Amino acid sequence: MNKTTSKFSRDTRTEHDLIGAMEIPTASYFGIQTLRAVENFDISRSKLHHYPQLIRGLADVKAAAALANKELELLNPVIADAIVEACREIKHGKLHDQFVVDMVQGGAGTSTNMNANEVIANRALEILGFEKGDYTHCHPNNHVNLSQSTNDAYPTALKIALYRSIGELINALEKLIVVFREKGKEFAEVIKMGRTQLQDAVPMTLGQEFDAFATTLEEEVSRLSQNRQLLLETNMGATAIGTGINSDPEYTVICTRYLAEISDIAVVAADNLIEATSDTGVFIMNSSVIKRLAVKLSKICNDLRLLSSGPRTGLNEINLPPMQPGSSIMPGKVNPVIPEVVNQIAYKVIGNDLTVTMASEAGQLQLNVMEPIIAYSLMENIEMLINGINTLRSKCISGITANQDRCRDMVLNSIGLVTALNPYLGYEDSTRVAAEALRTGKGVYDIVLENKLIAQEELDEILKPENMIRPRRINKLK
Repeated sequence: MNKTTSKFSRDTRTEHDLIGAMEIPTASYFGIQTLRAVENFDISRSKLHHYPQLIRGLADVKAAAALANKELELLNPVIADAIVEACREIKHGKLHDQFVVDMVQGGAGTSTNMNANEVIANRALEILGFEKGDYTHCHPNNHVNLSQSTNDAYPTALKIALYRSIGELINALEKLIVVFREKGKEFAEVIKMGRTQLQDAVPMTLGQEFDAFATTLEEEVSRLSQNRQLLLETNMGATAIGTGINSDPEYTVICTRYLAEISDIAVVAADNLIEATSDTGVFIMNSSVIKRLAVKLSKICNDLRLLSSGPRTGLNEINLPPMQPGSSIMPGKVNPVIPEVVNQIAYKVIGNDLTVTMASEAGQLQLNVMEPIIAYSLMENIEMLINGINTLRSKCISGITANQDRCRDMVLNSIGLVTALNPYLGYEDSTRVAAEALRTGKGVYDIVLENKLIAQEELDEILKPENMIRPRRINKLK
């Protein structure tokens, strides 16, 4: 017995395949092809069972295929019903620990497909009253994989998994947006200095800043929802390359109908199954919009780190919730660890997006064999973003407080106030005021009065921070 087998069980059954025979742990629902994949692909250490939505997608595909084959009288109804029942159990969380192959694998996903076929076949055998491995009565290939190949079953299962996972991502994002909106209202009266190129610009409110965060993320909800719809087109019935070899002429329509019912997702059959089998453009599109979300989240976290910097020697306009001590050597230091981890998630997502791009480009002729790394990259990105968004919302954004006095003092002391005088003084005089303020350290307000450029009453009205955070009608030229 080899080391891979021994770690599962000492009781085994013998199974055969093209390569030869192997001893399979009796308790295991997977079979010989799964075990070969476990031995061959010890790559990422990230297994199928780490991504339950992919397993559920596989279960939906296999159940739909069994029902279609039953309707077409290609599969014994008793066997078909057992397969469907096994798939139902798996969809609801049973036997997920039996999906043990590495997400990163050669063979265009065949190992994943066979892992599913073997687990479903062996559970169906139990339902039928037979021993696991007694494939005469329900075979992984002959029955569970009937009218399919990896090349249609695997990408279809992946699309279903991605559709559901992106739905979860949207839900997490919408909750984060709500918290940003709440902070926008909470900080609506907090006057602060806006900045461009990290330099003082013009006044705004902290509420406007947080509202902008919410709006930019709302745009991503729209983009995610739009690109998610592209995943609805599937290629069931394509079998090997899209010609439909070994499938009934009516199989694609019937299987797709059952898949829509079982998954509760409005999947449709692709118009051209050859194109749909070779093309991975849908994954590029969804990867791209997921990357765009990650970039926006990272930019927001950069802003939060800057706004909370200091506290004594930085901007210190907001306080992030203190989550843990920040240094092993500097007592009292607290770091912005939650925004930092979201930044790092974004970098990983960006890298995975490049992986998806290169893997999609690497497709050759009628099949893209790189789909496993595409699947792994996309599923990992979505999972990390969901976890990161939930962490950002609950451990950071919801607990942010404003340093209102600090924000207002910086506005009143800023040379950026001179921008508001430009319509009244003209660009040249405003520039001279700014230059004198920089040279002398005096405030803009004092310089304007000393030089009798504007009467005090009018100046007070112009330079009210509250009057500089929105458009304001200016007296027309006479």
